[in-house]
Amino acid sequence: MDMVKDLASKKAAVIFTKSSCFMCHSIKALFYELGASPAIHELDQDANGREMEYALQRLGCNPSFPAVFIGGKYIGSAKDIISLHVDGSLKEKLIQAKAIWF
Repeated sequence: MDMVKDLASKKAAVIFTKSSCFMCHSIKALFYELGASPAIHELDQDANGREMEYALQRLGCNPSFPAVFIGGKYIGSAKDIISLHVDGSLKEKLIQAKAIWF
């Protein structure tokens, strides 16, 4: 669990994903479209991926991917991120965390 918390706090925006997950791809594309360059951790391509997935579940990430952290805090999964984007607060969170500048 410490590894996930450490990785989640190393960059302003961090996304834990799986390479075969369509929603993960969509969330990454949304962040890039907004001008953010999140740290991406592909759970299915990392040697510690299974451990990280279990740690994400223990942290309350449900589903465990995509799991989005902004400013070191867990923000949510795809559904949560899309909701934040629709109401305009995702961009504000990214600005506050200095993941994007405007």
